[in-house]
Amino acid sequence: MRLDRASVVYGEHGATEGFRTSDGTWVRVERRQRWRINSAVWIGLEAAATIRGVKKPEWFQSATWSDTTRDVVWRVDEVELITSPVVGDLATAATLPDSWWTGLHESLAALGTHPTERVGMSQAHLTKRITEVFEGVDTIVDEWATAHTDLHWGNLSTEGHIIDWEDWGAAPRGHDAATLWQSALPDRRMASRVQHEFSADLETRSGKLAQLLQCANAIRAAARRGAPTPLSEPARAAADVLLAELRRA
Repeated sequence: MRLDRASVVYGEHGATEGFRTSDGTWVRVERRQRWRINSAVWIGLEAAATIRGVKKPEWFQSATWSDTTRDVVWRVDEVELITSPVVGDLATAATLPDSWWTGLHESLAALGTHPTERVGMSQAHLTKRITEVFEGVDTIVDEWATAHTDLHWGNLSTEGHIIDWEDWGAAPRGHDAATLWQSALPDRRMASRVQHEFSADLETRSGKLAQLLQCANAIRAAARRGAPTPLSEPARAAADVLLAELRRA
């Protein structure tokens, strides 16, 4: 097949590119140093092909090859071309119909019950990130489910597709809803909408810990920057409520 070079979309960290193809599909190209190809992320798209009941691009095939000149390994995945735009921002999110939310509910419910040995968010990592910011919190998760783990407006299409499946795996129940909630924090109404839509997960102990993790991440990012961010201030306010609720439980 041929790649449409004019259609290129670059990944955030400069190690991936995506292209439309002459076969009417989408190709994602990635390069990694040799020692990093043992990561589960390396085969995330291919492994996600086993998931049923989730609206996402279909995976077709992949190829890998070693590049001794650059001392990297390349991987290319061919997937279904999704022509609907990503939601992208909170203004667009506010216009999504109820049917979109219903579809997302159905996708996340199906994903949550999918059996997997992959780890999307470990207990150790969650504990480390929360306790770096908040002291004296019992961080033991009592419910786990399979999650996408990077569910934000840029990874959701306006037709309800969930894209970018590199990091999926087991995570605390409510992790995906909490991640989406964090990306909605700058808009109080949208944050409330996410909490309302996914209250069954977010009101559980694991769901509250998942939200507290997102608050800690937002606060840590602001600390590294040395200034507040659109996420950090609402995250601090939300964290106060979550901490009180977790300590009363």
